[in-house]
Amino acid sequence: MTQSIDLSFLVRPHILNLKPYGSARDEYEGTEGIFLDANENPFGSAGNDFYNRYPDPYQSQLKEKIAQIKGVPSQQLFLGNGSDEAIDLLMRIFCEPKEHNLVIMPPTYGMYEVSANIQAIEIRKASLTPDFEIDLPEIWKNIDNKTRLIFVCSPNNPTGNNLDRKKILELIKNFDGIVIVDEAYIDFSQEESFVKLLDQYPNLVVLQTLSKAWGLAGLRIGLAFAQNPIIKLLNKIKSPYNISSLSQEVALKNLDENKKNSMVEQLTEQRIFLEKELAKLPTVRKIYPSNANFLLVKMDNAHQIYQKLIQKLIIVRDRSSVRLCEDCLRISVGTPQENVFLLEALQNSY
Repeated sequence: MTQSIDLSFLVRPHILNLKPYGSARDEYEGTEGIFLDANENPFGSAGNDFYNRYPDPYQSQLKEKIAQIKGVPSQQLFLGNGSDEAIDLLMRIFCEPKEHNLVIMPPTYGMYEVSANIQAIEIRKASLTPDFEIDLPEIWKNIDNKTRLIFVCSPNNPTGNNLDRKKILELIKNFDGIVIVDEAYIDFSQEESFVKLLDQYPNLVVLQTLSKAWGLAGLRIGLAFAQNPIIKLLNKIKSPYNISSLSQEVALKNLDENKKNSMVEQLTEQRIFLEKELAKLPTVRKIYPSNANFLLVKMDNAHQIYQKLIQKLIIVRDRSSVRLCEDCLRISVGTPQENVFLLEALQNSY
């Protein structure tokens, strides 16, 4: 049985009462007819590709396919222009600027903080422990009656590890606001997705993406899963046509689970290979366990090595200025050839 929640005390009052923009496709949902309602160019486009019509604003076909893959009703799915759109919209829905606050757990994905700063929402930081685990007492210490959102990134970026599932569940069960579990890297992890728990926890939102395991970063399609009342709110305030026809078409053609699983297997094998070979380098001090498609590597003179790699046109992320990630580089797993080039470059960097 699906548990429900009264969102009226959490949602900004004007959002509850907001009359959303009504697009032409909200008024007529059919696919056949002479369309003279949206001020489109009826002749097509210069390349004869026929992208002259506005896209489906609710991405119905794409949602049905993704929902089938994920094993959830399509009514529990929102598609955004990247996960960043969902992050931004959730803050708009639940947080009054300069009044409410949210909690993040650094080191973590940087867009939580950027989005909150754009909207003048107070950010409370409950840092992970030195071994990159959730510090529950620190989180509870930062929460008050103005706290609306908690962001949990698992597997975490930039550290790569799964956060303790029991602790995440404790947050979901005991926090009166919304808990957002960002699972951008879930396909590389052995942990079960929190999507399976949506019916039990009406204050749970799960973020995923087509950018990582599915190899579709260029399409900018992010997924948000939640119970229908939250999905309705996201659809209410999003831009009318937030995902292009081209992105929807290409995504549908590339939702091949067998191919995705094969790529995940290859990337996992290469991650294990990289970890083994990096450990042999005298400059490497520690390689943190990863359940993602990257490794966080602590090494001597990390920033200087980063610069030397750039000179060889090998680009990694310098995370050495991030708290708890001092002297660390975040290295994405590449193709076998790219990984060999990286290792050769590192061997010649000291």
